[in-house]
Amino acid sequence: MKDGILIIHKGQNITSQGVVNRLKRLYGVKKAGHTGTLDPMATGVLPVLIGRAVKASEFMLTSTKCYKAELTLGVVSDTEDIFGNLTKVDAPMPSEEEVLSALASFRGKILQTPPMYSALKVGGKKLCDLAREGIEIAREAREITIYRLEGERIAPDRYRLSVECSKGTYIRTLCADIGRALGTGGVMSALCRSEASGFSLADAHTIEEIERMTDEEKEGLILPVETIFEKYERVSLPAFFEKLARAGLEIYEKKIGKSFPVGTRVRLYGEDGFFALGEVREYEEGLAIKPIRQF
Repeated sequence: MKDGILIIHKGQNITSQGVVNRLKRLYGVKKAGHTGTLDPMATGVLPVLIGRAVKASEFMLTSTKCYKAELTLGVVSDTEDIFGNLTKVDAPMPSEEEVLSALASFRGKILQTPPMYSALKVGGKKLCDLAREGIEIAREAREITIYRLEGERIAPDRYRLSVECSKGTYIRTLCADIGRALGTGGVMSALCRSEASGFSLADAHTIEEIERMTDEEKEGLILPVETIFEKYERVSLPAFFEKLARAGLEIYEKKIGKSFPVGTRVRLYGEDGFFALGEVREYEEGLAIKPIRQF
């Protein structure tokens, strides 16, 4: 089985790791991993890396993500979503104008405190495991960025949210914080990740669809690792310089007729195609492309 990326449309009531485990069995591979946890209740885009492609996970985890969420007002939850212990809040329901106006304060760079019911680890233990034991610990607020946040009323107490955000953003917490700002309380009542790592739902397949495929069809779904880096310039290296790059050595731009500024990342190709991600760095003898991850 070839290495690469599978774009999965995760269904409800399965963990992200559960998806990975099922794909390992379906594809007969030992090494695989996802690139950003989706809660069991959540659906949507879950990129899964197969084989040597897992080396690319660090470059995908930092990507911008897009979500379609549902916010229900007038109630709070210990898990910040509709599946926790719910408590009604006795407060007047705000108007649509008030709700949409409140969203403005959550756009841009904001501080967000990770929820107890999350996979974030503190002292080697997941917060969600501590929460299930009835333990709550102090969490430090972290800076996140909400690039886009739009709302649409679908019921007097419910709104559909469209969110584009940075890594590390908890949509459940965003919903709870919006409800808190409105004085009504709020919980996330549905969540779908519509985009992740440059892939959308249109690129994704469900586990059930894959289970019905032939081996040939299944393998045809695996995208090349280089797909992740398509936004970067392609640099084809002659055999001599390919050998140097594969050994981890820097390749001076002047020797291969290239001129990229410091910090530029490029895709490195050799005789057999893509083999590494490189980054332009400054050395005493000039600018050079340093391989930073080989595949």
